[in-house]
Amino acid sequence: MCALLRGLMQTVSLVRAKVVLQEHRSNISSKPAKDKIGPGQTLFAMAMFAISLLVPAGWIMHHIPEYRKRPCPPSDGAPRNSIM
Repeated sequence: MCALLRGLMQTVSLVRAKVVLQEHRSNISSKPAKDKIGPGQTLFAMAMFAISLLVPAGWIMHHIPEYRKRPCPPSDGAPRNSIM
C-alpha cells in the first residue's frame, strides 16, 4: 500500500512539474517589442529606480549620528551580539 501511494505521489509531482514548465514557456517571446520605448521613458524609469535605492540609504546615513546618540533599550540579562 505504501509503495502504491509513493508511486502515485511521484506521478502527481511529475505532472505538476510538467504543467508548471509548460506555463513558464508560454511567456517567452522571440519577437521584437510591439511598442518602442523612447529615451524619455527610459530616463524616467532609470531615475525612479535610482531614487528608490538611494533615498532610503541616504536617509539612514544622514541620521547615523542620531541613531548612535539614542539610548540602548533595556536588556533582559541575556548576552547579545554587538555590531559596534
